Amino acid sequence: MRIGVISDTHGLLRPQVHDVFRGVDHILHAGDIGGEEVLAELGAIAKVTACAGNNDGWRCGPAGKSARVSLGGLRFLLVHIRDDAKAELQRAPADVVVFGHSHKPVDEREDSIWWFNPGSAGPRRFSLPVCVGLFERLQGKWQARHVALQ
Repeated sequence: MRIGVISDTHGLLRPQVHDVFRGVDHILHAGDIGGEEVLAELGAIAKVTACAGNNDGWRCGPAGKSARVSLGGLRFLLVHIRDDAKAELQRAPADVVVFGHSHKPVDEREDSIWWFNPGSAGPRRFSLPVCVGLFERLQGKWQARHVALQ
């Protein structure tokens, strides 16, 4: 199983995303989507689960402040701002928290939770990398990585 992870597109879906996400089983978007057209374009690649970011407001249809989905035995919680996960985790546990907002890639484990920020796939901000993430189940074990976009 392969899961594409993206955040902070801010209305810009780079063509390279189609190549990186080709063949994924599901896509997770951690907010600051920039419009329903981004979700529609991602939806042409695979099913999408998304949460809204602080810049989205009404522009992203059904995307709420958080989202949850179970894939391949992992319980994913999506929030845009990492600090918002605390209250959500008190309501129900998750194995992986996917977040965005900072535009900085993160892949770390804290206690029993895997924290993953794919970085920003939208317009470049400062000198931060433009990238997305992939979760892949290889030989029964989950791995995550960041993929740079040019």
